[in-house]
Amino acid sequence: MGFFDIDRWTEIWATITRNKTRSLLTCLGVFWGILMLVLLLGSGTGMKNGIWGMLDGFATNSIIIMTDRTGEPYKGFNKGRSWNMRNRDLQSIEDNVQGTDAVSAMIFGDRTEKNIVYGQLSGTYSIKGVFPANFRIETPILRYGRLINEIDTGEKRKVCVIGRDVNKTLFGDEDPCGKYIRVNGIYYQIVGSVDAKSNSVNINGRTAESVFLPFTTMQQTLNQGDILHLLLISGQRGYPIQHIIDDVTDILKTQNEIAPNDPQAIRVMNLAAQFATFEMLFIGIDFLIWLVGMGSLLAGIIGISNIMMVTVRERTREIGVRRALGAKPFNIISQVMSESLVLTALAGLTGLTLGVFILDLVNRMLAAQPPSDNTIFLNPQVSIQTALAATAVLLISGLVAGLIPAWRAMKIKAIDAIREE
Repeated sequence: MGFFDIDRWTEIWATITRNKTRSLLTCLGVFWGILMLVLLLGSGTGMKNGIWGMLDGFATNSIIIMTDRTGEPYKGFNKGRSWNMRNRDLQSIEDNVQGTDAVSAMIFGDRTEKNIVYGQLSGTYSIKGVFPANFRIETPILRYGRLINEIDTGEKRKVCVIGRDVNKTLFGDEDPCGKYIRVNGIYYQIVGSVDAKSNSVNINGRTAESVFLPFTTMQQTLNQGDILHLLLISGQRGYPIQHIIDDVTDILKTQNEIAPNDPQAIRVMNLAAQFATFEMLFIGIDFLIWLVGMGSLLAGIIGISNIMMVTVRERTREIGVRRALGAKPFNIISQVMSESLVLTALAGLTGLTLGVFILDLVNRMLAAQPPSDNTIFLNPQVSIQTALAATAVLLISGLVAGLIPAWRAMKIKAIDAIREE
């Protein structure tokens, strides 16, 4: 009797459907286990997509450096001294710190009432002076034109890039490039319009509500000398961010007469550490999901194994007759394991299909909602690799569930089975 013999599978189906209620209740455990596993995996993916979507557009291996009052007296300076980073600090960091991918400084203009004007239209928005490298750390979506480049900063051009909301207030949905706006009383030509990939991470105002100027141009118009308000630094992929933090703080303390052990003069916002925390959180969530899902599936598999034990007991006489007629041990084992596999596959694949259908339905419902910057659940789904892995686990579990009953069936002696009433 071959594996693909139609008579073999007809007999298996007849055995399974002989007691429909028992088979249905047995399948329910596996069905529920695989359904929960698929829904939990899809939900975990949806939450992961939502969180990463909120953080999209900002370099993961990055830090933000700001100043604070000194916490220690040093070289004649009293404790509590205010200080500022300067252009020389930026240059020293670019020249001497290893492992950096992008280094940029930022300064802020006054956000006074209706500080951005075009003709009769005006609005109140943030003003930021940046280097081109800023857009490699905080990567926006370019809607029109271009970003600020090295020529703009080198020649101190009076150009600007505006955010989406500024664009909408002053120009509607039109391309604003080439037009002039007044920023705190000074005219700048618009060269680009941008929007943020996500507004969950922003510096001194949302990208959509900001006007970006060349750093050198803005530093000149502010008349504050060579002061810069903060530093943004991203590290090369895989390079330890703590090494960059140590090197940067050493340079800043040395060049600005700050005590080497001062705990508060330099504030570091370690975004890389926060991203790493999210990574570990998702690893823990994935482990918990698989643990709970596999536990539910295991309960169903144990149920099938128990039922197969009962079935073997009920068919003791039949198995004995088969042994007496010359059935080989392999025939008996494969028969029982095939019945277990069919029960598991029917229940599991039904649960898998229903789970994928529910996730797709939820995804369509979410897609129909208006887009939001604070969506923490996005595109819940199960990848094809995960689905295949779940199917493989399911089929292997079905075979394992039938192994013990099959082994017990093989141990039945023909003469003892025939004598049994």
